[in-house]
Amino acid sequence: KPELAKLVYQGRLEFVSQFSSLATPESQAIIPDPAAWQTFEACKLKLAEREEHKQIYQLHRDLLKLRRDDTVFRAQGALGFDGAVLAEKIFILRFFGSEEDGDRLLVINLDIDYVYDPAPEPLLAPPDKSQWQIIWSSERPVYGGRGTTPYGIQTWKIPAYAAIVLASKPSDGTVI
Repeated sequence: KPELAKLVYQGRLEFVSQFSSLATPESQAIIPDPAAWQTFEACKLKLAEREEHKQIYQLHRDLLKLRRDDTVFRAQGALGFDGAVLAEKIFILRFFGSEEDGDRLLVINLDIDYVYDPAPEPLLAPPDKSQWQIIWSSERPVYGGRGTTPYGIQTWKIPAYAAIVLASKPSDGTVI
């Protein structure tokens, strides 16, 4: 219905005006009308982009699989989670799992390469008789990354503009 479509468009313009970059008249003029046929056509998935952007497509597939298949992430923090800031643009989230499943550690770096040494943050310590193993990294070469170095106990080398997921796995007692 044209009246409703006009109200929806006005509501969208009003909503995005809270962002200073979209509040100017010239910015508002380029926001597409959600009821326009051209907007619908521009939003349709182009399956050929799976091939054109293979690396990003694979990254998203793997992230969805990790969320779906990993027991600790699937529980969505049922046993709790905690977080800490390691530097201005670097933070971690620790998801606590069962003794059987172990914990997960999500390391996010929104800045340049960073060496965290010494590493006094308690959330970085794996559970007793365990060690961290990388189970996913945005730096995998299949996504166009450079690879991820293993993590140590005292020194953490955190790659630039990356996200890494670690799982605690039982250790034979060897300190890495």
